[in-house]
Amino acid sequence: MSHDAELAALDISAADSISDEVLDTFYDRAHLLSVMRAVLDYIDERVGKGLTLPYFADIDTELWQEKSKALDLYITDDIEGRALNLEARGKDYATNILSYPSELPAAIIQLMPTLPLGELIICHEVMVREAQEQDKTLAQHISHLLVHGMLHLLGFDHELGQAEQDEMEYFEIEILAGLNLPNPYI
Repeated sequence: MSHDAELAALDISAADSISDEVLDTFYDRAHLLSVMRAVLDYIDERVGKGLTLPYFADIDTELWQEKSKALDLYITDDIEGRALNLEARGKDYATNILSYPSELPAAIIQLMPTLPLGELIICHEVMVREAQEQDKTLAQHISHLLVHGMLHLLGFDHELGQAEQDEMEYFEIEILAGLNLPNPYI
């Protein structure tokens, strides 16, 4: 199923400390929406072949595939990123991306015209630092972490064990390859 503009909604906001220039340069809505669509297309194909989405297991496959999906993306700085990571995960440092799944009950989602996936919070300064350390372009790293974060919003979690990590990395590599982006793990 192809996801056109009506089937994927992306809302991007940012902390006051993030300049419009940074947003315009690195968080171009059209580009990020194309990454979002690539993830959704890939997942839809897998769902059609029997993949169960951990956070959406109670939703009928056809309903999942036909519903419009919405994602909120918030860009922040190291200070707020650190505070949010401490609050959410008990870790006292700024991390690259945090995911907050919608966690709505299936009965509610079935009534909604758009399925909210949740919110991703990106710490821009961490992204910049990691891209430099990993010898990647910032655009590649942001694309990778958007894919990574969306998989978390669907219930995939690399921290549960090696099999889950391998599955999630495989999905990321495949989705990024479909976007003509390199494997982030080599």
